[in-house]
Amino acid sequence: MSQFAEPHIQAVDADALARFLDAAGLPGEGERPVLRALGGGSQNELTLVERGGARMVMRKPPVSAVADRVEGMRREHRLARALAGSEVPHPRYLAGSDDPSILGMPFFLMEAIDGWSPVAGGRWESPYDVDLAARHGIGLELARGAASMARFDWRAHGLEGFGRPENFHARQVDRWLAYYARIRCRELPGLDEAAAWLRGHVPRQFTPGLMHGDYQLANVMFAHGVPAKLLAIIDWEMATIGDPLLDLGWVLVAWGPEAADMQHAGFMQAPGLPSRDEMLEHYERCGGPSTEGIDYYVVLARWKLGIVLEQSYSRLLQGAGVNPRVEFFGKLVPELIRKAASLAASIP
Repeated sequence: MSQFAEPHIQAVDADALARFLDAAGLPGEGERPVLRALGGGSQNELTLVERGGARMVMRKPPVSAVADRVEGMRREHRLARALAGSEVPHPRYLAGSDDPSILGMPFFLMEAIDGWSPVAGGRWESPYDVDLAARHGIGLELARGAASMARFDWRAHGLEGFGRPENFHARQVDRWLAYYARIRCRELPGLDEAAAWLRGHVPRQFTPGLMHGDYQLANVMFAHGVPAKLLAIIDWEMATIGDPLLDLGWVLVAWGPEAADMQHAGFMQAPGLPSRDEMLEHYERCGGPSTEGIDYYVVLARWKLGIVLEQSYSRLLQGAGVNPRVEFFGKLVPELIRKAASLAASIP
């Protein structure tokens, strides 16, 4: 069994994995892989697998995972296979199995990406840390990635039944208010006002498409150097078939100028990034649908994100342990809800 530097991550049976890699025809036949735990996975464990000169990343639920999370891995595995060969930037799928008898849980392997994330480590890589002109391309590439998901022919790639796009927007408010009722720990001013506005402004029609569900700078990787190039969208745990414009709304949650007064969501803002109008224009230029009603999606994204993060804050208040990041949600969530309500109130 391999030993990891992070003891909370369950060790992987390297011999069993070696047999699987051999059967899948991956590099290094007969070799025992070298394994190293990676950080960054919020729901699943990430393991760097090195063998035969190849570097792969394995995604697998922890042994303590409940049934829903295990099923979520099977969904993510299905999506990873479906994305193969598409224009959507993604880590190249290598192999995987839904059979828990191999490693104790379903899992899959993808090619390791030699890139960087603007959020990882809390800093921008050179030259983007000082070259604001180069940083402009980061935002445009983020818009391009969102458009590529909207263009993706999910039916042709075998994802029929992957989500329920019918009445997608009509379900949002009731679903998330019911979720909030289960985790409620305080009053959130603006929550009901934004919910009422969302009910009254449901898009009359949309083209169902692939939705990442948490599309932002934290879940993308870029090539080293300039010009900016989006290499891969990662962490597809919340993916579904719905309205892909919500992914763009998620990107714009704290994008200026309307969001310039957001203090606690400032980590989503950075000098040099394109303006909101430039982002919208580039998204459409890259094949995304019309962004004429984008404010609805920004309101929904702020409102929904606030409720999602409130769950973690609620657990913290109930004694889930000290976590500075989650403590920060105590200030971030009210700001997200307030800005959702204020943006809604500004729209007839």
